[in-house]
Amino acid sequence: MAVACSLVAVTALAQTSTTVTTKDAAAGVAVSETSTTSATGTISTYTPGTDYITFQSRGTTGAPVRYYYNKETTILDPAGQTVTWSAVRPDLPATVYYVNEGDRMIVRKIVLSNPTVIEKETTTTTTTTRKP
Repeated sequence: MAVACSLVAVTALAQTSTTVTTKDAAAGVAVSETSTTSATGTISTYTPGTDYITFQSRGTTGAPVRYYYNKETTILDPAGQTVTWSAVRPDLPATVYYVNEGDRMIVRKIVLSNPTVIEKETTTTTTTTRKP
């Protein structure tokens, strides 16, 4: 049984994906599998408690696209360290890595482009006593 494989890379604007097509010559059947696709742009909306974010890919002018996430979705800061969902906010540049499952794009990983900034405010009080 002879098997032929071809690898096709597809690039469209800020999205990249890899499709591997395998054809079983004996059966005459082609099977395609799409691996993880990525898109670079800006998170448009994120509301805790929902199961999706909307994301505007760089270089596109249409409406933001809905990407679904689940408990396996990982959020990383620019250094590659895992962070919590509290680091995700609208207008944050990021890259999403997703797979197509049916009519949904399921996010596997979000890499934030800006470091997560945690503001800490410190107040110092100085007391001075005067001698009479």
